Parts: sequence; structure tokens; C-alpha cells
Amino acid sequence: MKGLDQCDKHRKVLKFFCEDENQLCCSTCAVVEHRKCHSVVDILKVAERSTYGSSTLKVKLEEVRQKANNIVDSIVSSKEKLDEDAKEIPVKIRRMRDEVMKMFDESEISVVKDVQSFQKETLEKLTLKQSQNEKYLADITTCLEIIDNVYQNGTMVQQFIIEQKLKNDANVLHKNVGAECKGLEPITVTFDFDETLKIPPLPVTDYVPGQLTLKCCLSKEANTIVPVKKTMILTPVNSIDLKQKGDDVKEPLYAGIDFLPDGRLVAVDNKNKKCLVYNEKLEKVGSYQLCYQPLSVVAVSEDEVAITSPAALKLDILHVNKSNDITLDRTIKVTTVYGSICLKDDKHFVAGTIEHSTPVRIISSTGGEKDFNINFPNKSYPIGKGACTYIRSSDKMVLTDKNDDTVYIYDVKTNTKVVVKDDQIKEPRGVTVGPYDTILVCSKETNSIVQISQTGQILSSHKTDTKFPNIACVSHDKSFLAVTNTCNGKRKLQKFKISY
Repeated sequence: MKGLDQCDKHRKVLKFFCEDENQLCCSTCAVVEHRKCHSVVDILKVAERSTYGSSTLKVKLEEVRQKANNIVDSIVSSKEKLDEDAKEIPVKIRRMRDEVMKMFDESEISVVKDVQSFQKETLEKLTLKQSQNEKYLADITTCLEIIDNVYQNGTMVQQFIIEQKLKNDANVLHKNVGAECKGLEPITVTFDFDETLKIPPLPVTDYVPGQLTLKCCLSKEANTIVPVKKTMILTPVNSIDLKQKGDDVKEPLYAGIDFLPDGRLVAVDNKNKKCLVYNEKLEKVGSYQLCYQPLSVVAVSEDEVAITSPAALKLDILHVNKSNDITLDRTIKVTTVYGSICLKDDKHFVAGTIEHSTPVRIISSTGGEKDFNINFPNKSYPIGKGACTYIRSSDKMVLTDKNDDTVYIYDVKTNTKVVVKDDQIKEPRGVTVGPYDTILVCSKETNSIVQISQTGQILSSHKTDTKFPNIACVSHDKSFLAVTNTCNGKRKLQKFKISY
């Protein structure tokens, strides 16, 4: 415990907890300083009531450590880029000198001197900033080592004490690293030259208009340093019951839904082998008969959708025009059976496999297939047991495991993963990317939509008024959520407004 189980003031073992003032107490503290308090109890009793199966303090520190690591990595990258930029400037000046001859002999000396001065000053600031954040990392590592040791070997009382003693340190580190993140910007240096020259006999400095410029902007990587923790609010907009009607042979079961860019909703009915189109009021405006039971659908463009099937090794691309007429545009042949599907970029899909050694694969628009550079568990998924989605901005792939009550968040760049297990997530099914690139998961057994950050933190959970939510999708402007469920006799298609 490294002395953390002792009172800071009296150096005695901590045995009590004052619930009135939320403080740990030794026997002297309890008698002298908390004698007027109404609830000073034995720590063991409080610890028994507390649940620290997975330390929230550790999660917080892990998140802060990730931020601090990102800061240090960004600083190292900025220093390298700064050095590259500084080396490029003399080369650029020499190219200019070929055009203006002797003028640039003098200009080079002046500008390079300014560059070196700027580089030296900036490097000193960056080195100081790096040193400070490396200290934060050391402090975080020490705290995490203590926490891991206590949770592996300590008692409930010791675990409770650790949570209380290190809470303030974690908050300070969170605040400091957060402040460092806000001021983090990549630094570059460029030399800009205006080719319009003034005519002598003006001084040479007047007709060499090149100058040292500092351009500060946030790169895509810097934009993703601070995790977004936006807790969403869902407000019901429309809802329709999915009943057997017309030429339906069975009660409809929507295995896949997705929004078109204009706000229309496309759904695939697994039981009746159909692709359907709904307008913004959830009124059915289009239908197309398929010859197989579809498993999933994704909007490819303004007027195209792709559909997966367990019966054939192919992806069908359907064209949906403004009049809601649906036609088969083309077929992409593949070698693997796919279930859930989403877009990776303009030319590639990310799709979950059915009974395959690799749970998720990449499919090109021409039918090429390849695996992610990810160490997936050695496990295959039958139909309905796993689903995937992809976050473009951070190059992360999300996979749900229904049988294990688990959501995996894989970082494709680093081949690392975050494992999310929580009582609010039971039998996770469909998954989609929500506003601010948070993750929305259908939790079947809790009848809810759970919002998760990319670092694995549960941000919110929203109960649906239907049983067994199965598939969800978000509109292109991130303002609406559509959800469908699998409960026999009570199936619905629901639409919610997203707000904060």
C-alpha cells in the first residue's frame, strides 16, 4: 500500500470512514475530529457495500495516460517535422537563388539565421512541454502499478482506501493533461516567396519579399486526441408496427436498415425476401422482391445500396431512384459469406463474416477481399452472433459478440483493442457509428441502445419501448436514429431525434 493505508496526520492505520464528510479516518481522527458526525463506520462495512470489481479510477487514469502518450507522440512528431522543415528552407532558397542570383546570397544568410533562431526557441518550448508530460506519464504509471497490485493482492478495505486516496491525484492529472491537450498544435515553419520583384536602386532587403511564417493548425491526428464525451438524448419521432400484410408470407423481420443521404430509410426484410424504402414519416414508398433472404444493407451513395446474403457468394448493388423505384444495378462476386456490412471508404466495404476464421474482412467495390492487420481471437460467428461497424475518422473497427456480452474496439493503426463489458450491455447485436463518432450498440436483453466512447467508456443507455432491439442506423447528418427489433408479434421500426 506504500503508506496509503495510514492517516496523513496521525500516521495510524485507517480503520474508519466518515460518511458525513466522505473522509477516511484513523482511530484518533474518529474520536477527535469526527465526534460530532452522525455516521462514522468501520471501513470494512463500507467496503463490503462498495463494488470495485473494475476500478473506475484505473479506467480514468488509463484514459489520461493515453492522452499524455498522444501529447508526447505529437510533440516528438512536431519536433521531427520542424527539423525537416528547417532543413528544407536552405534548399528552397537555393532554388530561388538560381532565379535572382546575387540577391539571394544575402537573403539566405538572413532567413536561415531567423529560421535557426525560431527553431531553437520553439524546440526549447517543446522540450519543456515534453518533459512535463513525461512526468505526468511517470506519475500515472506509478498510480496504475499501485492500483493493479492492490486489486490483485489486496483486501476490499485496501481497495476502497486506494480509490479514496488516489482520487484527488487522478483528478489533478486529468485536469493537467486535459489542459495540455487543449493547447496542443503541430508546429511547422515555411518560407514563402513572392515572385514580384521591386526594381533597384532600392535596398536589397526591399526587393526580397521572402519572410519567415509560422502556420499553426490542428491536424487530423490532433483532432482525435481529446475523447468526445457527448451524452445523447433520444426523442421518439415515428414508429410503425411490422405486421404481415399484402403479399407477405410471414411476419416481417428487418435484418438490416440504413439511411440514404436524403433522409429516406432502406430496410431489408429477411423473412419475406424484400428490400423496402420508407420516407421521412416512415411511410412505405418503394419495394423490391429479392430471390434470397437478405442479412444486411448499407447505403453506398445517394441512390445505391449494397445487400448481403447467406445463400449466395455475392453482394447485390441496387439502384434506388428519386421516385423510389428499385432495380438491380450490378452484382459483386465474393468468396466468403457476409452478414453485417458498412462503408470503409468510397471504394471499400467492411463486412462481418459468417462461420469464417476471420470475423471481419475488407471488400473492394470490384470484389477483392482482404483481412485487417488485426490479431482477432480464434473464433467464428454464426448468423446473428456478431456484428461490425467502422469509424473512418480514427481508423477503428468495432465488433460485437452476442454470446460473450462483449464489444471489441480495434485500433487498426496500432493493432490494439479495447474490450467493453458492462452490466448495461447484454447480448449486444447491431452496432453503428453515432454523433461525434461515438458507438451505438443494440443491447438485446436490456432492451436498450447503449452509447460508448471510442475509449470504451459507457456514456449513456436508452431504454426502448420494444423488446429485443436488433439493428440500428444513424442518418448522414447524425440527427436521427432508426431502430428495429426481433420480438415475435411485437416487431417495430422506430425513428428517434438525437439531441444533447
